[in-house]
Amino acid sequence: MSSTITKTEAIVLRTVEFQESSIIATLFTLKHGKIAVIAKGARKPKSKFAAFLVPGQMLEVVYYMKHTRQVQTLSDTSYLKKLDSIRFDVQKMALVTITMELTDQLLHENEVNEPLFHFLSAMLPWLSEQDSVSKIMFPYIQIRLAQLLGIGIQNIIEEHDASQTGYINIESGTLSTESIDSDSLRLTPGQFQFVSESLQSMKSSVFDIALKKGELNTLIAHLDKYFRYHIEGVRPRKSDAIFDQLLES
Repeated sequence: MSSTITKTEAIVLRTVEFQESSIIATLFTLKHGKIAVIAKGARKPKSKFAAFLVPGQMLEVVYYMKHTRQVQTLSDTSYLKKLDSIRFDVQKMALVTITMELTDQLLHENEVNEPLFHFLSAMLPWLSEQDSVSKIMFPYIQIRLAQLLGIGIQNIIEEHDASQTGYINIESGTLSTESIDSDSLRLTPGQFQFVSESLQSMKSSVFDIALKKGELNTLIAHLDKYFRYHIEGVRPRKSDAIFDQLLES
């Protein structure tokens, strides 16, 4: 089977050095989902690829697609939107890197997900335009990713219920005021408010909810546990350490 020249929008999830001068990049593409491409000679000083292959960058790429091959060959690339702020602001870079690593773990090879692609395509420029970012943005992103992958937490609390705390029920994928699974995670009032409001709206006011450092870290860990139950292959992230160091609340 011959290769097909493909042109599509893509988001860089991660990169690794390959041999003396090349880079293998994992891309989330609009047309073929998650794929790996080799950018030959990308580490050479005058390479046309070097500046583009950075996690979180939004590109238009051309590659030779052959479905029997695990790694495709990158032919050309250009910026779809140039997000310089993400490249040079270390806190934004930390938040984007951990988001890209999680997305990489959650997606299967060649899994096309247009709603998720469009969410990231809107979120990344928004993050780039912010004066500053904070750690509390990450659990919001986790909640949104779960929804867009079809495993979103369902709020089953009655409207008139004025409870101030509750549970994430891992197995049933629900938010409730009582533990209903064998593996239910109790939330503090602040965590409960954050999850409830994140599920109900997409307003940035959710980032104003006051969570102590321990509460925030535990909430991120709870959501990671939720992912590990529902999606195979989710594991501790390499970018967690730098994320925690640069984005302490």
